[in-house]
Amino acid sequence: MATPLEGVRVLELTRVAPGTYATMMLADMGAEVIRIETPPEPGKIAAPGISPGKKDLRQAVFNHTNRNKQSIALNMKAAEGQRVFQEMAKNADVVVEGFRPGVMKRLGGDYETISKLNPRVIYCSMSGYGPSGPYKDLAGHDINYLSFGGVLNLIGEADRPPSVPLNIVADYASATMHTVIGILLALMARDRTGRGQEVDVSYMDGVIALLAATPNFPPFFRDGKQAQRGLNALGGAYPYYGVFECQDGKYITLGCMEPHFWERTCKALGREDLASIHFVPQHFVDPPDAKSLEVAEWLRGVFKTKPRDEWFDFFLPHDICIGKVYALDEVFQDPQVRHREMYLEVEHPTVGKVPMVGVPIKLSDTPGRIKSLGPYLGEHTEGILSGLGYDAQAIANLKQQGVVV
Repeated sequence: MATPLEGVRVLELTRVAPGTYATMMLADMGAEVIRIETPPEPGKIAAPGISPGKKDLRQAVFNHTNRNKQSIALNMKAAEGQRVFQEMAKNADVVVEGFRPGVMKRLGGDYETISKLNPRVIYCSMSGYGPSGPYKDLAGHDINYLSFGGVLNLIGEADRPPSVPLNIVADYASATMHTVIGILLALMARDRTGRGQEVDVSYMDGVIALLAATPNFPPFFRDGKQAQRGLNALGGAYPYYGVFECQDGKYITLGCMEPHFWERTCKALGREDLASIHFVPQHFVDPPDAKSLEVAEWLRGVFKTKPRDEWFDFFLPHDICIGKVYALDEVFQDPQVRHREMYLEVEHPTVGKVPMVGVPIKLSDTPGRIKSLGPYLGEHTEGILSGLGYDAQAIANLKQQGVVV
């Protein structure tokens, strides 16, 4: 069965997970993804994000974001390494790089250089703040992009400093998803124009765009009203939307934003008189009043009277928005997770059965699939070079010069 991106060749030059996850998504949907990785230097620790060597095969195989990919170890600081990359780029559909602005130019692989060799190439650059502007050279990670983008200030409790979340928002929801979308849009445009183009993805830009899509944001541009950390409808301040500790020390989530869901919650608990304390749009920016705080405190006491799983079973017949707060070992035992094939076991000829997270986008006619597990560093170097026309002696010479591994 064909996959959506079959025949699309992607060259990946990324060292951090948001980039590798983006190319994994493309690979899951059938793209041929080749990771171009830096050979280890004698006496030095491998650079972050580089695949383990063959002796660490098990570690490589369990690298979730490298599945369905090939690996070539190529020293692009060497002139011959740059020539190899340029030969590869001539037949590539997509190049994805995640270095700071200017690095790829020094390595002879920037968009200006590659587009002259291959006018149809889609060249995607992922950077923290973009290739221009006062912050273009500023180092950063998820927490920094969240702080500049206005998101971090909204996470946590009202009387405490902002909470540090997992690096899901800026790294993955922002950078990864916008990268994949940008590449797919550029491929669609190329179908009409015949030309490739540059795709510029900034982690910070994406964070701001995501925040603007939330209900907390419109009142700011419209009325100048700002949501306050921990004191809004989506911050856990109101009784109908929050996290509650149960008798066994585990937690359950309630997400009854719609008044009818909250009404059913109150009815199930025998407190229909509280149904009027429901969500209204002002709650996106307004802090809770005394009555809302009182109901929230009452609800916290109620949830402590039963274990988490008993509460879930209790509310299940009432059709409300309820969920268990899982630890990782619970996630992959959940019947819905199993039913949706988000837990899979893939057979590896040496390592055996390897657990993998499934493909989240379900396509009825052209589904994605896991064809291979993560490669070790340079696993496909010889095959890739042979495909470029290098004979055995030429490959041996490149290895001797330290250009490839």
